[in-house]
Amino acid sequence: MALKPLHDRIIVRPAAAEETTRGGIIIPDTAKEKPMQGIVVAVGNGKQTEDGKVLPMQLKDGDKVLYGKYAGTEVSVDGEDLLIMRESDVFAIIS
Repeated sequence: MALKPLHDRIIVRPAAAEETTRGGIIIPDTAKEKPMQGIVVAVGNGKQTEDGKVLPMQLKDGDKVLYGKYAGTEVSVDGEDLLIMRESDVFAIIS
């Protein structure tokens, strides 16, 4: 991947949107909700404090995370849709 996030930013590959409901009804593209979970594919070095210290990141590559519905900025790299967001936009790590 050609992207390396800076400071406290991460790059997330969103999970695929649900195609059908539990009852088997097919969801059309216009009604699909944005996924709120994904896999971390890259992390920055950490947040820099006012006195110049760098706070380490709690997330790492490969973590499955849960984030806000409208969190991050969508980008397309090599035909793949990704999200760039701050580490603080992540609510939880899914184990």
